[in-house]
Amino acid sequence: MQHKFELTKAAVTQVKNALIKRKTPDASLRLGLRGGGCSGFSYVIEFCDDKPRDRDNIFCFDGVTVLIDKKSMLYLNDCTLDWETSMIWSGFKFVNPNEKTACGCGQSFSV
Repeated sequence: MQHKFELTKAAVTQVKNALIKRKTPDASLRLGLRGGGCSGFSYVIEFCDDKPRDRDNIFCFDGVTVLIDKKSMLYLNDCTLDWETSMIWSGFKFVNPNEKTACGCGQSFSV
């Protein structure tokens, strides 16, 4: 099965800036899910300085490598990670067609 995941240009820029700031330009971005929260799952975004694991899905976007483990990929397939900026908030935002409901605080979701 071919998996699909997208990283917007705005998100690529923010990841690159963060990697430069932490002085690890060759690190990857690891995305996944963690059980918990009001609705069942929470997104996980972290930097990874290690090599990809054997079962990782690997995506590359203009020099940014994104790693998603096999289990998380079930829920992140066809997802897009964007960088959103408004007058009161800025940060990464998952646009996930697999989400069925999200909690009021926006920190967790169900599928």
